[in-house]
Amino acid sequence: MEELDNINQEQQPVEYTDDNIRHLSDMDHVRTRPGMYIGRLGDGSHAEDGIYVLLKEIVDNSIDEFKMNAGKRIEIDIHEDLAVSVRDFGRGIPQGKMIEAVSMLNTGGKYDSKAFKKSVGLNGVGTKAVNALSSRFEVRSYREGKVRKAIFEKGLLQSDMTEDSAEENGTYIYFKPDSTLFLNYKFRTEFVETMLRNYTYLNTGLEIYYNGRRIVSRNGLKDLLTDTMTTQPLYPIIHLKGDDIEIAFTHTNQQYGEEYHSFVNGQHTIQGGTHQSAFKEHIARTIKEFYNKNYEYGDIRTGIVAAIAINVEEPQFESQTKIKLGSLTMEPNGGVSVNKFVGDFIKNEVDNFLHKNTDIAETIQQKIQENERDRKAIAGVTKLARERAKKANLHNRKLRDCRIHLNDAKGDRKEESCIFITEGDSASGSITKSRDVNTQAVFSLRGKPLNSFGLTKKVVYENEEFNLLQAALNIEDGIDGLRYNKVIVATDADVDGMHIRLLMITFFLQFFPELIRKGHVHILQTPLFRVRNRKKRIRKEALKELMKDRQEDKGDFITLYCYSEEERINAIEMLGPDPEITRFKGLGEISPDEFKNFIGPDIRLEQVTLRKTDQVKELLEYYMGKNTMERQNFIINNLVIEEDRPDEEE
Repeated sequence: MEELDNINQEQQPVEYTDDNIRHLSDMDHVRTRPGMYIGRLGDGSHAEDGIYVLLKEIVDNSIDEFKMNAGKRIEIDIHEDLAVSVRDFGRGIPQGKMIEAVSMLNTGGKYDSKAFKKSVGLNGVGTKAVNALSSRFEVRSYREGKVRKAIFEKGLLQSDMTEDSAEENGTYIYFKPDSTLFLNYKFRTEFVETMLRNYTYLNTGLEIYYNGRRIVSRNGLKDLLTDTMTTQPLYPIIHLKGDDIEIAFTHTNQQYGEEYHSFVNGQHTIQGGTHQSAFKEHIARTIKEFYNKNYEYGDIRTGIVAAIAINVEEPQFESQTKIKLGSLTMEPNGGVSVNKFVGDFIKNEVDNFLHKNTDIAETIQQKIQENERDRKAIAGVTKLARERAKKANLHNRKLRDCRIHLNDAKGDRKEESCIFITEGDSASGSITKSRDVNTQAVFSLRGKPLNSFGLTKKVVYENEEFNLLQAALNIEDGIDGLRYNKVIVATDADVDGMHIRLLMITFFLQFFPELIRKGHVHILQTPLFRVRNRKKRIRKEALKELMKDRQEDKGDFITLYCYSEEERINAIEMLGPDPEITRFKGLGEISPDEFKNFIGPDIRLEQVTLRKTDQVKELLEYYMGKNTMERQNFIINNLVIEEDRPDEEE
């Protein structure tokens, strides 16, 4: 009977009453669900991390003022304490509604399309999210000789006052991201500068002062291509402007790949959208019709570097972070489609340009013919490889796939999808056992891949490993169908591992440079050391603080993972005398139970970047080209011999 009573107690449903129903305030909701508003938190090590979204949301509002011909200067400062201040010289937030405008969701001026016909900021969300996610937030509205000031902490109002002011009209925003949410965050100058330069390219005449340094563009998208291209153009950049549209493009001697920059209302749509798709379709069609030849679209676009910017009334983006345009029409209630608007402009303007500039038209045709010859030269190999890839898709023995992919039609976790490229079975085994099967795939290399430097794309189809990797990523026809948001090279931190990293980066640079340009390629950082205490109790206050949020019992052994020699020294100092130190020589030595900590939410990745200042061709030639005397001499002169010595007794 007693057993029966216990069973009945266990099976009783959980009580569901009025007390279970909670209402979150606007600010609490943002803090509880920040991903809904800014995508991800992060620490600033990636361009898509939350702190940059916070900055962008504030600057977007200042840009909207510029677009309404109110204020041609924006002053942005990132202070030593990692707080941010933004001052524009627009109209200033209407003072009577200033508090509501920065703290109440779904309150803002963007709902009135007359005041903000083609705005960047999303209606009534952006500034409130910044306020909620900041430990301190200050807003000042300067209008007609008055200034209203308000200070918030974590979205809660602390003070509000109005006084006389002699300053110019406009808005001042100060915020400090909440360090309890954005753990160990810092702003990387290169990410901030890229964002701000993009604003100036799209808003000719706008002056942005970043920490006192002036950023301005006189030639719009032409300047963008000039500043970012990593190879020389085959002909002068073609730059064309119309009402609500601007395009710029050229071809380079780059053998493979296409490169696009797209913008909507000044917003950088890094994942493209309807406007970018329309550009790709119509630029190829227009050029094909101009020559009246049966050229393939792929041959026309290979080697192209292009940018497009359009202004859309009340644009619809596919997420709050506004990185992909979803609008099908130029206006919310019908009107001309985005595809037709872009297509008509390209058809007229590009066709006219080519008729007037026959020398450039001839250069483009030569490039197309060169691409055509290259494609036909490997046609036979390509056909066989595709058949092989089809079979591989059914059972790719190199690939341990995940369930969610970037190119899925729907899904909340598409952005989390990633693939680890590992060396050998031992490393892939550790990752496979500890990965998240929903979002993390594993591709296992046989050993060191082929050095692809100086080879043609034929090698991608002839080399089984490269061909299977291409099939796994789904990038044969461009990266629009890319299956994983992050392509992570996961190798040992030894000489062989570094060599494999170089070989893989060389492969991507040679044949799929857009993967790197779009920020998809990363290097996995794994710990070099594990440091554990040998005593049962934690005495140091610093260590107690470190461990307060951990699940382990305070009496357990404490384990710290170190990614550098400096972190190892700090860990030893923290854990006290005579700690247990383990050096990891390879990924295969780390148990799956431990490995899951390194590829989970706290994963450390280093993004592979490609900038104009990078002498890619020269570097690849030096490191991956033929073994020249110059390189041999460099190795001999810089050779370091390490001796294994027993640890000295302290």
